[in-house]
Amino acid sequence: MSAQLQQSGVAATPALPREVAYRLGRLAVGALHAELACAPKPGLVTPFDSGSHTDMDASTFVRSLFALRGYFVAIAQASIDQAPFERLRQLGIEAEAAMLRATGSINTHRGAIFSLGLLTAQAARMRVAHGRRPTPEQVCDGVRMWRDALQAAPMNPHSNGQRVRARYRISGVREQAAAGYPLLREIALPTLRSALDGGATREAALAQTLMQLVAEVDDLNLLHRGGSDGLAFAKAQAVAFLADGGIAQPQWRMRLHAIGRQFVARRLSPGGSADLLACAWFLHRQEMV
Repeated sequence: MSAQLQQSGVAATPALPREVAYRLGRLAVGALHAELACAPKPGLVTPFDSGSHTDMDASTFVRSLFALRGYFVAIAQASIDQAPFERLRQLGIEAEAAMLRATGSINTHRGAIFSLGLLTAQAARMRVAHGRRPTPEQVCDGVRMWRDALQAAPMNPHSNGQRVRARYRISGVREQAAAGYPLLREIALPTLRSALDGGATREAALAQTLMQLVAEVDDLNLLHRGGSDGLAFAKAQAVAFLADGGIAQPQWRMRLHAIGRQFVARRLSPGGSADLLACAWFLHRQEMV
């Protein structure tokens, strides 16, 4: 091991490339499961309720997770093998089709297939190339290597996300990826680390991170379901929760349940923020193991 690696504080990874792909693929699925298991989450599906969704529940998400297990391994291996971006994109298209078959055409993880797939691919590539676990920030920044390909890739103008982007003239996950995921680097990861360093449980740390994202992100799912008024309402609720102490409040779970009831009444679901939450948890975990 070089002196530089010894001083980095990050242990080298002796695993073979195929082992790296499997390890990170499992971590990606585990991150999606951690997001699902986190409760309470206002407006979102948990093991205990369906939030603002009438067409899906926890079992729908579990079926989707099973369908996506091979995808994250495959995209990690493809990136290790330095496959062109078009190959990574094709794997994502195939994964989306597998998800829809498993869920009866319900979109549970389209955003995660894109973002978590790219982050898994980059984490695997960097781990094998440099012989060590990259930091979350290095993984996010590394996604920028595909910036030109991301910007040139065709988009579906009929998707809910693209219609919302066009109507409100705001950026989405493609722009986030091309910029190296600043929302993860500047909001999600610092919040998650601070909560965990302060002794919070995984559930509490994830809840705090989710509400920080809801407070600051122009979530396309919120805009799709509630328009600009719905987005503003969700942000205001999250800001108030955080201003009152967030998970430091003795009754923080009850507070989130109350917010959740208001989200359900307005059909609000911060799905974009939930995708970022899963990505943040993956990035945190991949640095640890």
